[in-house]
Amino acid sequence: MASGYSELKNARIEGIRWDTQDTATVRVSLLEEEGRKSYSFKPGQFNMLYVPGVGEAAISISSTPEGSGVIEHTVRAVGYITRALLNLKEGDFIGFRGPYGNWWPVESIARRNVLVIGGGIGVCPLRPAIYYLLKNRKKYSSVKILYGSRTPKDLMFPDEYSSWRDSGAEVHITVDRGDENWRENVGVVTTLLNKVDVKPENTSALVCGPEIMMKFTAIDLVMRGIKPEDIYLSMERRMKCGIGLCGHCQFGGFFVCRDGPIFTYNQVEKFLNVKGI
Repeated sequence: MASGYSELKNARIEGIRWDTQDTATVRVSLLEEEGRKSYSFKPGQFNMLYVPGVGEAAISISSTPEGSGVIEHTVRAVGYITRALLNLKEGDFIGFRGPYGNWWPVESIARRNVLVIGGGIGVCPLRPAIYYLLKNRKKYSSVKILYGSRTPKDLMFPDEYSSWRDSGAEVHITVDRGDENWRENVGVVTTLLNKVDVKPENTSALVCGPEIMMKFTAIDLVMRGIKPEDIYLSMERRMKCGIGLCGHCQFGGFFVCRDGPIFTYNQVEKFLNVKGI
């Protein structure tokens, strides 16, 4: 796990692509050649992006871990820092720290069946893991991707679903509310579990989405026989410092930025299953 307060690096906005009405993918490159060459990350980690004069926010990485010199971060405009970030233009400069946090256990779950389950923009921190799993598809018994969003217009990366299937994944998509053109599943993402063959004795699940979605997904997976320690959740909460000093992201006895953001369900079950969550 990355730790410590790394040096703030200079970075440039290479482009911003709007994915939905309120969510966009920000493409960033480091200015210094040494920084570009030395930078690498694991699927599931995040960076701290600093908008000059506004502030800093923790943003999950959504690009391939293979690296191309350009790092993608998919951002929803939900606060003044993320809104300021998405108001920038190609060629603008920002501050950059990272990577931070732990990562999806894509290497240690080789030879297993892998369920990738995303809800809403929760698929964005899963996207690097999807890239890794499909690039190394022969290492896994099966890869099944289940993804759901509110409406067809809210789906992230719809142009990639065909390539995921072509790369050897079983892919199922659902929305809470369809429209006249929608031909796939309608319902919450857990309804997709009825469409796949789950072999609990040899399955690992990678899950990211709203906490209520992750809670009920994990409960469903356990009821199907998957061990809590084989269910991995990304606890995307408000992270401010990135190293566990400020306390903004405390979750039970954990600091998400320092101890996560990836946790097994047995680590966080008692915190998720409290009244009101």
